[in-house]
Amino acid sequence: MKKNNIQTEFLKISTAIQRNKYISAISGGLGSLMALTIIGSIFTLINSIQISAYQDFLVKIGIKSYLSLPLNLTTNLFSVYAAFAIAYNLAQQFDQDGFTAGTLSLMSFLIVTPLVTLENGYTMAIPFSWLGSMGLFVAMVIAIVSARLYVFILEKGIYIKMPNGVPPIIEKSFAALTPGFFITIIMLVVKAIFAATSYGNIHSCIFTLIQVPLQNIGSSFPALLVIMVLMSLFWFFGIHGSMVVYSVISPVLMPLMLENLAAYQAGEKLPHLITVQCLNFAGVGGSGATIGLVVAMLFSKSKRYKTLGRLAILPSICGINEPVIFGTPIVLNMTFLIPFIVAPATLFTLGYVLTIIGIMPPLNGATVPTGTPIFFNGFLMGGWQFTVFQVIACIISYFVYLPFFKKADAEAYAMEQQAEVVE
Repeated sequence: MKKNNIQTEFLKISTAIQRNKYISAISGGLGSLMALTIIGSIFTLINSIQISAYQDFLVKIGIKSYLSLPLNLTTNLFSVYAAFAIAYNLAQQFDQDGFTAGTLSLMSFLIVTPLVTLENGYTMAIPFSWLGSMGLFVAMVIAIVSARLYVFILEKGIYIKMPNGVPPIIEKSFAALTPGFFITIIMLVVKAIFAATSYGNIHSCIFTLIQVPLQNIGSSFPALLVIMVLMSLFWFFGIHGSMVVYSVISPVLMPLMLENLAAYQAGEKLPHLITVQCLNFAGVGGSGATIGLVVAMLFSKSKRYKTLGRLAILPSICGINEPVIFGTPIVLNMTFLIPFIVAPATLFTLGYVLTIIGIMPPLNGATVPTGTPIFFNGFLMGGWQFTVFQVIACIISYFVYLPFFKKADAEAYAMEQQAEVVE
């Protein structure tokens, strides 16, 4: 009885969070960008197939550089699109013009994003470093703040009112002037404040503050287990967990990987059980070990998840799971928070234990290109034993995600049935 009461209270809290306009705006905004992530993922796979003859063919016919453009202009600009989409969704929930809110949010995001001066001394450019996943958290905050300010000012009637008979598009443009000026001034102040600090800009500040708790993390099992949890939590809140974690632990763990590689090439015993490669224990299908979730989607009742599963299965096999993270979405989705943490933590623990007791050899330090399919990348890094481990990991991931996915799938299926009845 007590357990049921706890579950009921948790469901109430979860439902309240899901119905929150701000969280709904973030989820809806990210979900609306699913097409971009899928397009970028597919072209990444096409461009990164590690077959020498294939790569030589792409270079020879001159399309290698063109195939990288979809990734650079979709995933690597994801925060730009998110700044618009989230603000658009939030403004619509307050019955205001979403397009105008989106453009003001996009402008605000670009204002707080640092510019660099090129070598000629007068040409300014915006670096890609903060426009992709690393800038997503700032994009979310800016979108919510700017859109809410836009809605607040309009609701208070503080805008230029046009006489009757003026075309709606002109009326909306003039109505946006007042909130636009307020938002621009606020964003300029924010930019100036952070420019006066040692961080230089809001992006660098947030990135650095996230790094601080991780500065002293070593290469022990408890530390890396904490890293697994933190990585999932960062992703849950829309922060590129892999990017943040790798930037901190690489200086500590990368030398260990190189020592293992040197020993492997020399035919000697591998000196280190834990290197940066050990994060691959929990990486089947990408961050959060979501390959099991994608497989579950393939057998879902709802058309929504079945379609997403079919679209995401190939990228997931290659460790690219942005379509799942942003298309489900997993970001700020309480339904999948527990499995998104438990699955990678369980797999990392299992991989570590199997290595300690000698069933699986330490990973050899070989660098495997991003996008290499699971099972094949496992064979390259740890031989047939690691490939077998990845097969087992996929099965574990499936059963960890399954009960949570069934709940989400049932809700989606019920909504689809209701929509068909209404039609």
